[in-house]
Amino acid sequence: MLNKRANTKINMANRGQAYGLSREVQNKIDKKYDPELEETLVEWIIAQCGPKVGKPESGRSGFQEWLKNGSVLCELINSLHSGTKPIKNIKNSGMAFTQMEQISIFLKAAESYGVTKTDTFQTVDLFENKDLAAVQRTLAALGSLAVTKNDGNYKGDPSWFHKKSQENRRDFSEEQLSEGKNVIGLQMGTNKLASQAGMTGYGRPRQIINNNNNNNN
Repeated sequence: MLNKRANTKINMANRGQAYGLSREVQNKIDKKYDPELEETLVEWIIAQCGPKVGKPESGRSGFQEWLKNGSVLCELINSLHSGTKPIKNIKNSGMAFTQMEQISIFLKAAESYGVTKTDTFQTVDLFENKDLAAVQRTLAALGSLAVTKNDGNYKGDPSWFHKKSQENRRDFSEEQLSEGKNVIGLQMGTNKLASQAGMTGYGRPRQIINNNNNNNN
């Protein structure tokens, strides 16, 4: 009986320490949340999707509640496509499974649009309020891509997001690549002909001629 009580106390103590640690980590994550970026993202999403998506209450909890069911996110990614939309059926459901499924569908569509894995949040980051800063990062990356593509689908102020650097890709023909190899070969051949005459070897002292001794002789 005593052993059971002792084990119970140990388990409770361990749970308390683990909870304290997770709370500390969560606090650090929460500090990364940017209220100013929240305002920009809300303004952009409303400009992009129209008044049908509503407007959240100011603050992280309002922002999370606004996006939690995934419907606003799906409307957003659809608005960035002309013609065929990536998400055919958007549900405004109160069921947890459907909400998480819609968030996942948005994330896949965002990756197809060009958002990298490193800029993509996890479903629980939004649904369980684990890391709203990661949600902000994904939406900011999406906005930057939309501005950079400049395909006429972006709505709002372009200065809200930084343009992503474009890859400066250059394609060379086989003939050009062959000429480049010849140039490198000629340069290497020229270097081989270089003479080391008159150069002092490493580690050898230079000979200094004493002018006074020469004059005396």
